[in-house]
Amino acid sequence: MRAMIFRYFRKRMDPAVHDAGRGDPAPPTGDPTADRLWRTLARRDLRSAREVLEEVSDPDDLAFYLYVCSLVPGMRKWAGEWIKMQPDWAVPLLVKGLCGMRWALQAAEPSGGGFRYFRRLEAAEDCFTAVLTRDPDNSAAWSYLVGTSFRRELPLAETRRRFAEVVARHPLHLHAHDEMLRGLSARWGGNEEEMFDFARATVATSPPGSPLGRLVASAHLERWFWEGMPDGYLNRPDVLAELHAAADRSVRHPAYRRRPGWPITDNLFAYVFVMAGDYTAARELFGMIGDLVTGYPWYRHGDPIAVFDQMRALAREHV
Repeated sequence: MRAMIFRYFRKRMDPAVHDAGRGDPAPPTGDPTADRLWRTLARRDLRSAREVLEEVSDPDDLAFYLYVCSLVPGMRKWAGEWIKMQPDWAVPLLVKGLCGMRWALQAAEPSGGGFRYFRRLEAAEDCFTAVLTRDPDNSAAWSYLVGTSFRRELPLAETRRRFAEVVARHPLHLHAHDEMLRGLSARWGGNEEEMFDFARATVATSPPGSPLGRLVASAHLERWFWEGMPDGYLNRPDVLAELHAAADRSVRHPAYRRRPGWPITDNLFAYVFVMAGDYTAARELFGMIGDLVTGYPWYRHGDPIAVFDQMRALAREHV
């Protein structure tokens, strides 16, 4: 158990617990529906929130909006009230589970406790499995179970099984692919070869313009972070060529559409290019992002907004 607790202390930089804003009451999303959803939940207008979410049919869009719900201040404490008021609906249970996951990851900070971390993850997982007892085809619940699986240090075979359940229902589920990549990383007990094989195969088989192209960038960042951010890795010719190929297939492809949650993908590519010293590529992405800053991955160098502004200025200066 001591070894296990030590490992999760090393994992405390989990992107799932970091978010960004520019001093606004809601994180900037560039999405009117997300802003409306935030406002309705901030005033606990649960009926209007349901009306917003019941109009969402795309699984990736829904996953993003559920994430927005989980960020509303105080949501973890009153999600149970939402469940009681709308017991026939899966969304309040999913949001409660997401809040529980974030709460668990906060317990993985040095000031937290290992047993609290695992106990909170188990409670979050209970919410997702409760949804599946009603709706076995709920792809959102399955995707969140991928995340609880590797964070609870369950066998990799179990994480793969849960991922297979997601893609059997929605083959391109973005959140599930992000989580499966993390579960395959060395940081979470996987290995580099499997992680890169997964990222490359996913990108190669995804439709042109898909945000799944970010998996290659994520894989390189996972390796770079795990190895202590060594100089010279991201700007290696082979690495930089692969990053450009992934961007060409996703954010820079004519078929790319900025759907709900798009700043996550664009910020990721802007970050990896600016850290690689490719300021021309980074500047193009900064221009697309505007001020829609995400917490990950900028927070690894300090306040996300300050780091973003510094890196954007650096890219502009060098081009």
